[in-house]
Formats: sequence, C-alpha cells, structure tokens
Amino acid sequence: MGRIEYSPEISDLLGRVRRRPIAGWPWRPGEPVPAGLPVKQSWGWLFAPDGRVLTLVNPKDGIVSLPGGSLEPEDDGDPGAALAREAGEEAQARIGLPLYLGYLYDRVGSANGGHECARVRMAAALLGVGPSVPDPASGRHYRRLLVAPGLAVELLGWGVPGLRQARAAVAVATRHLGVPAVADETIEELPPGGCVLSVKG
Repeated sequence: MGRIEYSPEISDLLGRVRRRPIAGWPWRPGEPVPAGLPVKQSWGWLFAPDGRVLTLVNPKDGIVSLPGGSLEPEDDGDPGAALAREAGEEAQARIGLPLYLGYLYDRVGSANGGHECARVRMAAALLGVGPSVPDPASGRHYRRLLVAPGLAVELLGWGVPGLRQARAAVAVATRHLGVPAVADETIEELPPGGCVLSVKG
C-alpha cells in the first residue's frame, strides 16, 4: 500500500476523531430483511469514481459516519429513498440508484423503541455534492471526506465486522458501478462550494 496523503487541515481534523463503541449487530450480507422485521435505518457506502467513499465528520465531537439515517414517512418504507434523502440532507450529496448490500440485525432495537429491527446497508455512486450547509434535522455541519473503504472502517471504528461490510460494498461497486477494486489512498476533503464527481448513475 502506498503512502496515504492528506493536507495539514485534514490531519488536524483526523486528530480529533472519536469512535463510537462497537454495537455488535450481526451483519447479514445479501440476505433480504425477513418479513415482519421493520427496517428503521438505511446507511450507504457512496463511491466516487476512483473507489473512495464519502465519510462525514462532525467537527464538534469528532464522530465519523457514513451518510444515512432513519426512514421517515415520506420514504414510504423504501431504504433507497431514505438513503438518497439523508445523503442530500447531511452531505448535500447526489447519488445514483442505491444497491442493496444486506442488513444489520439490531436485537435490542435502540432505533425502534426497544423492539428488534433491521439497519440496512446500501451502495451507490456518488455523483457530486452541493454547497455545504447544516443538516436540517440536527443542525450538524459535517466535513465531507473521500477516503478508501478500508480507512473508512478504521475511522468509523467498526472493526472486523465493518471490514466485512466494506468488502461487500466494494464487490458490488466494482461489479455494478465500475469503480476500481483498489481505491485511491488520498484523503480529500470535498470543497465547501460543492463539486461534480461522476456521470455514472
């Protein structure tokens, strides 16, 4: 692996990264969500053309996340619609058609009032981002970084289960989105004014 390159500003930001505790939700790659198990969240591996993925950093608390969140009534139960909406709200991201990867089984149901639920994971092409603005739901103003999928797992603090999830995402993105199997290792912050990344959909 080559040397990872990034700017002093990104070095400062990454120096403040704080990881959430690993939840331990079992990863069900490629399995459809069982009938009767409610889908409460949808999060996405959003791939730039060079194989890097979009990660969001909250500069106030250092927490890193993938774009995504809870399904809302306007999503009509569609995890892909929820991902597209959340990516737009959190990162001002425009994405291609989301592809289903699998789900995490949340037996404790912290996203469902204490009842078991599914947290879906998807992959999609990252087409571009608009000017950076705070998330209307939380008021958080995320920094938007492109990083290699393996580094995303490290920043997220997801360990071996997260690495399995990243590999599933890369496999789907390589096959269906045309991205390289080995991503560019440069860490890049997307410009506050926005940019276009891809013409793929």
